[in-house]
Amino acid sequence: MLRVEERAGVAVVELRHGKVNAQDLELLLLLADTMDGLTDAAVVLTGAGSSFSAGVDLRRVVTGDDEHIDEFLTALSRALLAVFRHPRPVVAAVNGHAIAGGCVLAAAADVRLMSAGSIGLTELRVGVPFPTAAIEIVRYAVGSTAHPLALFAQLHDPQEAQAMGLIHGVCEPERLLDEAVDRATRLAAVAPATFALTKRQLHAPAEARIAERTGREDAEVRRLWKDADARAAISAFLAGLDSSAARRS
Repeated sequence: MLRVEERAGVAVVELRHGKVNAQDLELLLLLADTMDGLTDAAVVLTGAGSSFSAGVDLRRVVTGDDEHIDEFLTALSRALLAVFRHPRPVVAAVNGHAIAGGCVLAAAADVRLMSAGSIGLTELRVGVPFPTAAIEIVRYAVGSTAHPLALFAQLHDPQEAQAMGLIHGVCEPERLLDEAVDRATRLAAVAPATFALTKRQLHAPAEARIAERTGREDAEVRRLWKDADARAAISAFLAGLDSSAARRS
């Protein structure tokens, strides 16, 4: 599900999970554990194939019971925060589609480079709310742009994403990984303790909101993800995707 290799002193963590690197419970747990084990390394996070990550594995959500949804949402927040709180530099090399949870995962990185595909938050189109950690990570990454990004649920190409501050640079596909490793290497040249402290200082407002609101808001998030109307909305969304795929084939 993940491949980790060292490149020029940087840990390259590549999502390798199905056709679109969909986020299920197993992948999220493994990603969190992997990031926790790389605390001394600068990291480049990327995806295999044509997607960085197309987001949550919604089919697992609609077929899972309430206990599975609780476990999944806990793992989702843990994985996103493991990237966001990593003490060393993290660069997202967005090699393709980064949708919904995939967009948030990219937003959790310190630097975001993109070469292809679409990026955006589609949760409201699907019919489910954001966990507190996810929305605060996005708010930290793009500031007031989080409002239209979340509420309009639109997808953006790399150039549009760069204009709104979601992406820091657009690269040719063949240069993406090299550029990401170079950015990570340059950031890693800063004294680790100084870099980690500065990162914590920058994150402090987001972390304060996460600490204050997670207990209250995430209880409502969990209830809404389990709600029959939400499951019906997810099923309808998936049926639309299946219908579009059938028409293209």
